[in-house]
Amino acid sequence: MQNQIDELQKLPKTITVLFLASNPVDTPSLRLDAECRAIQEMIRKSEYRDTIKFESRWAVRTSDLLQAINEVNPDIIHFSGHGDDDGTLAFENPDGECKLVTKEAVAQTIMTLSDKVRLIFFNACFSAIQAENIVKYVDIAIGMNTSIGDEAALVFASQFYSSIGFGKSIEVSFNQAKAALMLEGIPEETTPELFVRDGLQANSIILVQPE
Repeated sequence: MQNQIDELQKLPKTITVLFLASNPVDTPSLRLDAECRAIQEMIRKSEYRDTIKFESRWAVRTSDLLQAINEVNPDIIHFSGHGDDDGTLAFENPDGECKLVTKEAVAQTIMTLSDKVRLIFFNACFSAIQAENIVKYVDIAIGMNTSIGDEAALVFASQFYSSIGFGKSIEVSFNQAKAALMLEGIPEETTPELFVRDGLQANSIILVQPE
């Protein structure tokens, strides 16, 4: 109980989510706009909506990544797009075509971030490899252990942020997001995986500060 009280006392008055979307023209089309809208809507309907600021960047190139992070200085980085089974993520090149980025390059990028970044959410196929690789540098990471459908990605992510906005812990938010998939009859609840930095407990990490 005292640990939870201490954690709450350290919380910022607001947190910022940076939504990064990348769907290169030579990759299958994803409903990233629908996912973004659903997340924003669920945050808007949450109890502590005024504590969450939402920023989005679209058609993200590798050259945009650090620029966007430095501009926004987020607490949460959310990447939506394509991933491959070797852990690479698909960003865009100047022509809008696919440019693959390795998990090592992503890890190197994460190493340069401020301590303000608490959570990185990879809403992309096979991104659990990325998530597991970077919890050495951030407190929490979420990734997908196989391919994930558009509807599952939307439902899981929007419920996760809704639960965060109700002041739930990371563990409860993650489990409620999995429950939302099951309630919708989407049989992909085992696809998302949660990773936490050594020494931390997901059930004691809360990201928003109740008013």
